[in-house]
This record gives sequence, C-alpha cells and structure tokens, in this order.
Amino acid sequence: MAKRSGHADLPLHYGRVPAWLAKRMQSLGGAIVEAIVLDFGKKEVLRRLSDPFWFQSLGCVMGMDWHSSGITTSVMGALKRAINPLSHELGIYICGGRGKNSLKTPQELIEVAQRKGLDGHQLVRSSKLCAKVDNTAIQDGFQLYLHNFILTDDGSWAVVQQGLNDDTGMARRYHWHSPDMVSFVDDPHTSVTGTNQGLILNLAHSQAQPTRKSIVALVQEDHGLLLREIRKMVMPSHHDVRTKDVNIKRLGSILALVQDHGLAENFEELLLTKGLGPRTLQSMTLVSEVIYGTASRFEDPARFSFAHGGKDGHPFPVPLKVYDQTIEMLHKALHQARLGHSEKKLAFKNLHQAAKRLEQNFLPNSDLHKVIAKERRDSQNYGGRTVFGKAKSKNGAQLNLFNT
Repeated sequence: MAKRSGHADLPLHYGRVPAWLAKRMQSLGGAIVEAIVLDFGKKEVLRRLSDPFWFQSLGCVMGMDWHSSGITTSVMGALKRAINPLSHELGIYICGGRGKNSLKTPQELIEVAQRKGLDGHQLVRSSKLCAKVDNTAIQDGFQLYLHNFILTDDGSWAVVQQGLNDDTGMARRYHWHSPDMVSFVDDPHTSVTGTNQGLILNLAHSQAQPTRKSIVALVQEDHGLLLREIRKMVMPSHHDVRTKDVNIKRLGSILALVQDHGLAENFEELLLTKGLGPRTLQSMTLVSEVIYGTASRFEDPARFSFAHGGKDGHPFPVPLKVYDQTIEMLHKALHQARLGHSEKKLAFKNLHQAAKRLEQNFLPNSDLHKVIAKERRDSQNYGGRTVFGKAKSKNGAQLNLFNT
C-alpha cells in the first residue's frame, strides 16, 4: 500500500516555462532518470520523487525558479515527455498531470496495466485515494489541481500532486510512495513540514479512527478532533537566493572543486573531454549530486540552483551554453555505459564524491553575493537567458535581466 512521504509549501508563480528552457529540462531530466535507473534501479526513481527535498533539488538543477510552485508542474511535465517514450526500456510510466490532464490518470493507468499484466482497477483506486486523502480527508486549505502517478512495470508507484490555497497564494506539494504502508488513512505520511496553519481537520490521523467510523455509520456528531501540529517544509516568499537559503559549506566546496582540477586519476577521461571548462564542471558536479547524493545532501535545495540558474534570473540567468554542454556530456556518458564502456559515467559519478571530500575541509571564505555577482557578470558569455529575454552586460560589470 502507500506511504505518504511528505509535502512542501511553495509561493505561487505565474507564467509558462519558455520553450528554450522546456526542451532542455526534458533532455536533462530524462538523462538524470536514466542514470538513476542504470545505477540504482527503477524503484529508486520512485523513492527519489517521493522525497520533497530531492524533488526540489531536481527542479533547481534543471533551471527552474528555485522555490516556486512552478517547479512541480514543469518538472513532472518534462519528465513525462522524456520518460514515456522510453517506458518499455526503463520500466517507468508517468500518468496524469495538471488540470484536465489529471482527469486522464485512470485511463492511462488502465492502459499501462493491460500492457504489463497489472491490476489496473487497484492502481486507479490508489490514485483516487491519494487525491482524496490530500484534498478531502486532510482539510488544510489547499485544493488539488495537479496529480501525477508514477508507475513501474512491477506495480510499484509514487504520486506527486499539488494544491492551491487561494487565500494565501501558496501552493502545496504532496508526495506519496507505495512500498512501506499498510493503510491510506492511519498516519500514511512519514513527514509533514512547514508553517503552522493552525488547527486543521486531519481524518488520515490514527487518532481519527473513531471519527471515521462515525462518519461511515452516518452518526452525526458536532465535535472536532484536535490534532498535533503539522510540520511542513516551507520555501520562503523571496525570489532571490540568500545566504540563509544555501548551505555555504557545500556550495563552497563545489566552487573550490571547479577552481582546482586536482582530482583523482579517474577524472582524466572526463577532464580531457572537448568543451569541458570550469563552469560546465560546476554544473555537472551538482547534477552528479542529484543522481548520486544521499538524502542528507538535499536539505538546502537552493544550492542546486547554482548549476543552471533560474528562469526568473535568480540566482542568475540560465546559462544556455553550459546547460547544453551538461546535457551533451551526460548523454554521451549514458550512451557509453549502454555500450559497456563505463569510464565516462564513472568519472561523472565521482564528481559527487570529490565534492564531498573537499567539503570536509572547506571553510567558507567567499561571500555568496560575490559568487552571484560574478555569475551575472559572466552571464552573457554563457548565453544567459531569463523569461525577460537574453542577459546583457553593461560595461562588463552590471547585468540587466530585463533587456529583451
């Protein structure tokens, strides 16, 4: 059965993802998932997607606004476009989506189940129950508008869904994971983090069993159930990336790694690759962490926005040239791995290990604002772009994000 693994509160951002970013998110997201499947298996993809911190880190490394609600829609949309054409190879299927697309989830699940010999009606029931628990059984002021059901060909699944609070303008993302739970309605979640919303009605709490029985029996009692306060992970309302949002030690170790190429010998194959420069290595290191990092390394998702910036210009414009080089090199590594040549993929994996080793002895001595300022000054050289247009430098010093 299901295990609800957590949720995150996010400021609502309007506007569509521009085409130049959407296609790159699809390519990079697909490559990251394929790398995880090759090294850890398809069930690990479900576990990662059910972790709200890892999911946020994935969205950041793909160039989305680092804390916005749009990460959910754009990341799941990009993954669906990338993964479903390869489902027969990867064993992963992504159903549903936003708005009307969420209503297609039952039919999509039935079609997959028929092809793979699974119990489609049970899968549809699970999909509907996840939505009902978060939208109805837990009444916290958020109404669902997005529902994605991620399924493997052996019947395991994860759910990523999001609701909107019209009063606060905040969106809330919910994550579910199937392997570990015995009930949808007795404490199905492992963690719920964020700003206290006050008293809420939570009929999925184990202490609500008497109330659930009363409802089923149509015994109408006017009594409330006082529940323990829910802890939720909150992304701050400010758009800019600030020092308090980033683990400076971890970010600094990655920047130190970029500046010092004195890596292990097995990095030679990677470092000799044509087109690999310090800036691309920085992005690849962060992508490597998203694939190979442990759960504790995703506690500060904002750090991953330093791979490919954000489409709103925070912490800096999306460096398209760097983004494209990262995608190209990851795809080449995966291609070589499929052919039985794992050298490039091993080197890519070891970027993550090298960052961890440097981090142990790294003492932060650089101002985060200086790092961001440098990225903005250099943005034009990297093909920097935001939703407002191409980045343009003035006198080589000040970046205007709003030139079109």
